[in-house]
Amino acid sequence: FTGSAFGSAAIWQYESLKSRVQTYFEEARADWMDKMRPQKRGDFRKQVNSWWNNLTEGQRTVTGIIAANAFVFCLWRLPGMRRIMFTYFTSNPSSKALCSPMLLSTFSHFSLFHMAANMYVLWSFSSSIVSLLGSEQFIAVYLSAGVISTFVSYVAKMATGRFEPSLGA
Repeated sequence: FTGSAFGSAAIWQYESLKSRVQTYFEEARADWMDKMRPQKRGDFRKQVNSWWNNLTEGQRTVTGIIAANAFVFCLWRLPGMRRIMFTYFTSNPSSKALCSPMLLSTFSHFSLFHMAANMYVLWSFSSSIVSLLGSEQFIAVYLSAGVISTFVSYVAKMATGRFEPSLGA
């Protein structure tokens, strides 16, 4: 009887402990590892993840567009890239490359103030428009608006006979 009592107590204790551990893991799966390992100070990745998770879906969508605009803006500042930038990132109806600049010039800004103002406005209404349209539809509208505005610019340049390059949507 004593052996059976201790055996039964050990099994009961094991099952009880197992139940508590399972409940603990179900309630806090990701937090459990953070509690067990020492916290790092200045963990940049954790701060970026926290910032990213606090953004709305619209702001997450627009972040990629803003990054693309900033990257193209920086490319304009590199002297070795000027020829490629004028060929593919400015719209000009007399250029050899007509189609790709219609899209790529949408991301070009020559003035920092102009780019910053455009990106601020895009950021400010992104949450409401993405919640209305959805991310995929918003990106489609953004890119379509850029191409259509470049096409209108082509038509206006052809009508007036002014064939200088331009950039921006």
